[in-house]
Amino acid sequence: MRGITIVSRSAEETRGIGRALGALLVAGDVVLLAGDLGAGKTELTKGIGSTLGVDGVIVSPTFTLARRYPGRVPLVHVDLYRLDRVQELLDLGLEEEGDDAVIVVEWGDVATAHLPAERLEVQIAQVGAGDGNDDERAITIVPQGPSWHSRDAELARLAHGLA
Repeated sequence: MRGITIVSRSAEETRGIGRALGALLVAGDVVLLAGDLGAGKTELTKGIGSTLGVDGVIVSPTFTLARRYPGRVPLVHVDLYRLDRVQELLDLGLEEEGDDAVIVVEWGDVATAHLPAERLEVQIAQVGAGDGNDDERAITIVPQGPSWHSRDAELARLAHGLA
């Protein structure tokens, strides 16, 4: 599978896509989120966290770089927007954090060379800007690595169910 694109027309729909995606995730999975400011990266993460059993309010970790949320499967939410040096990413120790958790990395596209090759890449792009529907987003999900290739059918069902 090369990837799927799903259109979201609201923040609630974006959270719903996150919930559906969260149902496919297992401890050790890494999800890289890319998109402009305000694209909906944190909304998608809230949906993922909901499915993983996170009870707390998920907020963007822009100023803390990373937050860990307990849940049925813990969620480590990382934001690389303010990352100044690659060493800061390495200092986070994500490889140790991710064994029992799902790691979601906002602005992950800025550090792909330093993140696991086995991952799910999600690009969120605003579409329809200026046509009266500023909430519409195209969410493109691209699996990377063997564990995701074995879940191609699940991703295809997710896309079909949300289309």
